[in-house]
Amino acid sequence: MGAPPAPAQTPAQAVAAAPPAPRRARWARAWRFRSLYLMLLPGLIYFAVYKYAPMYGVIIAFKDYNLGLGIVASPWADPWFKYFDQFFSSPYFGQLMVNTFLISAYKLFWGTVPCLVLALLFNECRVTWLRRWVQTISYMPHFLSWVIVFGITVAFVSQSTGLINRGLEGLGAEPIGFLTSTDWFRTILVGADTWKDLGWGAIIYLAAMVGIDPERYEAARVDGAGRLRQIWHITLPGIRNVIILLFVLRLGNILDAGFEQVYVFYNVQVYSVADIIDTWVYRVGLEQLNFSLAAAVGLFKAVTGLVLIILANRLAKRWDGQLW
Repeated sequence: MGAPPAPAQTPAQAVAAAPPAPRRARWARAWRFRSLYLMLLPGLIYFAVYKYAPMYGVIIAFKDYNLGLGIVASPWADPWFKYFDQFFSSPYFGQLMVNTFLISAYKLFWGTVPCLVLALLFNECRVTWLRRWVQTISYMPHFLSWVIVFGITVAFVSQSTGLINRGLEGLGAEPIGFLTSTDWFRTILVGADTWKDLGWGAIIYLAAMVGIDPERYEAARVDGAGRLRQIWHITLPGIRNVIILLFVLRLGNILDAGFEQVYVFYNVQVYSVADIIDTWVYRVGLEQLNFSLAAAVGLFKAVTGLVLIILANRLAKRWDGQLW
């Protein structure tokens, strides 16, 4: 009897078993796609110059940095964790961490759910002209600077001239100092952020919804499913990976509560609920030229964000929404 036939190989096994391509063939393949590599080059240069090269400055966090001496000649801090300890032992450390995490968590929630709801409304709207107009109007605030947004906010919530307080006075109620009240400041802060990025944040969800196979909706309608059931059983599961992906990416920036907005909006009266890590570093680290402290806090934020992304990515693997 002859030897049994060898089992058939799958395409992946055949590729893995194939001998490595000669170096000349690899270069020929790379040259064939040279236009694509050329398009990739500006992005690589950008990251190399603005993202990776500045990482050399991280050593400032471990030195008693002096502007006159420069990074290399400045003496090393004694002990090496001197500025980390200065930050962790600061009497404001607990307050800064609580404010940063709370504001970031509020923005994470209100920057996700309303955008998702708006994208669902756009996707379900069958009046083309109305959908286009509303989309354009909702996108516009994203391109406004925080200074302009602050001016618009003041026009509504100012204690003396704001439209809301004018209405309260007309009803016989006392005006409220929204921007100077520790009870209202975070609400105004998060509300302004949500309004500014509402339409812009809905773009990605809407693009993901467009990619869902229309035949699935047709099959659901044949089975008698209404609009709400189609959204719950087809649309939301169809964009689940996108939702998880954006959540993982935003979780890595949980310690970035929005320096520009907070710095423009806050004042001394609301420091207890509005002062975040970045604003404290700007006042204590940069205005007082304590660059080593600023670098130490920046490194702490970067490491914390990296750990959070890794943990969130491992958790997201359960729903096939991981980054890698």
